[in-house]
Amino acid sequence: MTHDHDLVLRPTPAQTEAALNPPPGRTGGDLVIETLTGLGATTVFGLPGQHALGMFDALRRSSLRYVGLRVENNAGFAADAYGRITGEAAPLLLSTGPGALMSLAALQEAAAASAPVLAVGSQIPAAGLGGGRHGHLHELRDQQASFRDVVKSVHTVRTHSQIPSAIAAAWESALTAPHGPVWVEIPQDVLTAETILPVVTAMDATPEDIAPRPELTALAAHLLSTAERPAIIAGGGVIRSDASGKLRALAEKLDAPVVTTFGGKGAFPWTHPLSLQSWLEDRHTTDFLEDADVLLVVGSGLGELSSNYHTFAPRGRVIQIEADAGKLESNHPALGIHADARLALQALLETAEDRTDATAPVRVREVLDKVAARLAAQDLELEHRLVAAVREALPPRAPSFWDMTILAYWAWSAFDARHPNTMHSAQGAGGLGYAYPAALGAAAADPTTPVLAVSGDGGAMYSIAELATAKQYGFDVTWLIVDDGGYGILREYMTDAYGEATGTDLARPDFVALAESFGVPAVRTTPDALTTDLAKSLATPGPSVVVLPALLRMFEPTHL
Repeated sequence: MTHDHDLVLRPTPAQTEAALNPPPGRTGGDLVIETLTGLGATTVFGLPGQHALGMFDALRRSSLRYVGLRVENNAGFAADAYGRITGEAAPLLLSTGPGALMSLAALQEAAAASAPVLAVGSQIPAAGLGGGRHGHLHELRDQQASFRDVVKSVHTVRTHSQIPSAIAAAWESALTAPHGPVWVEIPQDVLTAETILPVVTAMDATPEDIAPRPELTALAAHLLSTAERPAIIAGGGVIRSDASGKLRALAEKLDAPVVTTFGGKGAFPWTHPLSLQSWLEDRHTTDFLEDADVLLVVGSGLGELSSNYHTFAPRGRVIQIEADAGKLESNHPALGIHADARLALQALLETAEDRTDATAPVRVREVLDKVAARLAAQDLELEHRLVAAVREALPPRAPSFWDMTILAYWAWSAFDARHPNTMHSAQGAGGLGYAYPAALGAAAADPTTPVLAVSGDGGAMYSIAELATAKQYGFDVTWLIVDDGGYGILREYMTDAYGEATGTDLARPDFVALAESFGVPAVRTTPDALTTDLAKSLATPGPSVVVLPALLRMFEPTHL
């Protein structure tokens, strides 16, 4: 009997000849680039540094496209977005010490949002490793320790022969559900030393899907089919597993209302009769979900934002489908099903019985009407207009990337993403400066559609250097900067909590003139002209900036 693991691919004569006579002048850096190519990578992001030059030199001998940003953190955000848009592991090449550490905030966001990023960083020469204080440039006592609590896995290389296996293992880790960032580090001298190893050929590091246990899906299907008031919370896992179609089919099979988390925007049609949209920070939605006798949570850990700041207290039975085993029942007792959302939803579709409930659309409309009435009493007409203006200007399938700014906080709840995987924000880790470099990464992933980035003036200053990147590569990204003279949301939080704000008012540049100094066309707009100006910029190829001076307010919270 022959087993699959007994099968070994025999090299062809040409492969044997190539292995016996590899091209001269190759280094450890070539092994890195060859391995990435063999795994299927086509684009890499990063920033060169002295210790990493062996990798960057090898890039020019490869077919990989390099997208270089101006700050490592921004390069990480660009790789994050590339991973979200393509579902592929996005290579990120970094140098030792300061260069590596500058990427940590971006890698934290990738970890929180389950974005597959494969960070490959250099290290001090191998002889200096081990925690001694040798005085090498960029030296850290234990560089990988800085990454271990942020990324999914850490992989250390000491020799040329370890490079392909370490990168392949990291690639598989990044793409194993839940997706996430990984860290590989290679000493400078290993990257620059000549290698006698053959050229790395195609490699297979495809992870296995996480299938649900059948006894769990059988019980879940029974509970949902026999429920009186079932409801569904759909999180980012539905987007990442490409399960939006299966989610809709199950909701319609059960007549179960669906609310999407901020990370799950677009997972369910916004105007569907069963859609509760994304008003998770509204007590009317929270009350409705608490009243469900069976609540199906798919691809969400029910964290702070998805639980109305942990005020959500379900009274019925909770079923939680989650690829990250650490999130199962982390906030609420549940029938926990460790599985890829797509596979689990398929199993429920095949097992659950049809359930008809004519009252479900009526109850959904009642909740949305209550939400609308609460907002109408708060004099927030400007904010509603701006969300609607952005939606009208943005093509339906164009992706948008939102920084931590008041308009984004509105968009989490009020923006119709129209399609899955088209709205992304930094709400996972909550760092500033995400939107613009992430939009550049999305433009690199798919040049067939314009991309929108939305920032406040405070967040925009984190990323202003990347106007040069956008101009250099001609990326089709429109950047909407809402200028309110500071960290607007923090100003509002502090004023509400302490009576006045400290450290939130900012001097800032003339963003229009600054963009034009980079050779990027820019326009200053008004709320009335926003739709027209934004649509024009989005329809014009290449980078552009739209500046909107406006002082926005958040709707009143319901969790206090």
